[in-house]
Amino acid sequence: MDQPQPTGTVRWREILNRQYGLALALVCLGIWLHAADSLLVATMVPQIVAEIGGAELIAWTVALYGIGSIIAGASSGLLTLHYGLRGPMTFAALLFALGCGVSALAPEMWVVLVGRLFQGLGGGGLMAMAFVAVSSLFPRRLTARAMGAISTLWGVSAFIGPLVGGLFVEYGTWQGGFWFFAIQAILMAIWIQFTLRKSKKQEDRPHIRFPFWRLSWLSLGVFLIAYGGIEVSVLQTSLFVGLGVMALVIFLFLDGKKSENRLLPHKPLNLLTPLGAALVLVLAFSTTTIAITVYGPYLITVIHHEPPIVGGYVMACLSIGWSIVAFLASGVAEKHDARMIFSGMLVITASLPGYAYSLPNGPVWLIGVFAAIQGGGFGMAWTFILRRAMKLAPANEYERVSSAIPTLQRVGFALGAAYAGILANAAGLSEQADISTIQVVAWLLPLASLPAAAIGLVATYQFTRRRSGPATS
Repeated sequence: MDQPQPTGTVRWREILNRQYGLALALVCLGIWLHAADSLLVATMVPQIVAEIGGAELIAWTVALYGIGSIIAGASSGLLTLHYGLRGPMTFAALLFALGCGVSALAPEMWVVLVGRLFQGLGGGGLMAMAFVAVSSLFPRRLTARAMGAISTLWGVSAFIGPLVGGLFVEYGTWQGGFWFFAIQAILMAIWIQFTLRKSKKQEDRPHIRFPFWRLSWLSLGVFLIAYGGIEVSVLQTSLFVGLGVMALVIFLFLDGKKSENRLLPHKPLNLLTPLGAALVLVLAFSTTTIAITVYGPYLITVIHHEPPIVGGYVMACLSIGWSIVAFLASGVAEKHDARMIFSGMLVITASLPGYAYSLPNGPVWLIGVFAAIQGGGFGMAWTFILRRAMKLAPANEYERVSSAIPTLQRVGFALGAAYAGILANAAGLSEQADISTIQVVAWLLPLASLPAAAIGLVATYQFTRRRSGPATS
């Protein structure tokens, strides 16, 4: 990756061939399993609750999956750095399959939750290692095309995941939905053994001590933030989110003191370094979007009197915009990376005032337009963040940087969901709230995301202004 790279437009046929095609398909399968399964349960939950109960635990089917994916994402870079891709990626696929099997056999909801935690660990590992695979299996010239394929598949999964769950509930059983993904994960584990047989661990690396203590602080921090976003009240949520952030700070402090077995890159949230700025960018803009994703369908249903499915698919316009723009833009030459990233972040920021107007006032199609615009901003920028980060990263940080991007994205989602919950409840959102109160929430949430977007723009400037080669420290 340190060799000079051609700067011309990259065509799809350069990656869709015998040399790289199988590796790209494998990466995309890992993304599919994670993305589709994370959305699968939403359409199966009513049937699950009807058969085994546990309505009070529904929110944790999402929260535990997210917690597991963050923990796995944080450790994936370290594991692949020392053991290569083949072993850790196979283990992640088998862990995902185990989680699906546990959920499928569950007699009570708490067993489903255990399965969801395993699915999150396996799926989050597959997602993070897909980013690592892109940076290690493809030359830098092709990484944007690979990321374009990943982004496109992610958007498709936004539709197909819930659809698969609905089909199994309608024509089969909810257990069948979990078994469907378990079988795919097992086949993927077998496929990994053949496709990545040349992927070796670095022989000059010493045996590592797995960082259970630091992962415990990370787990505790994410758990407390997730709990604050689920059981929402102004005082309780603020307390748990505050404690969760403290635990994350302790994790960052302890991790920063390590050398060989660090989980994250050096100074991961330092705005004064290009790589630190890149990770702040990911964290900040993930935080800005989750409030609309969480509350958008509900606000559309209540304010505009649309059925829930309409709200869901209006919000899915974000994924469509992301996928289309990522697919079209992924061939842009590397010399334009900084311009594409900064332009995308500006588009995302501009969509927030659009939401603030359209969510409370309508029409519904206009909300969909701003969702597609926001998604297009992500598609314009996200595709090139990894390629530029790899250009600036020292060689011994490639795996950590690659896995840190999706990990901090998930942390941003957890922080943003809790923040949105505090604001919505402070504004008076409840089942008994009148329409004027709900309209206040509809314009408040997007505008309250602007400070995080401003931080993200500062980070974007710091990340994109440097034009020199790879970093040295």
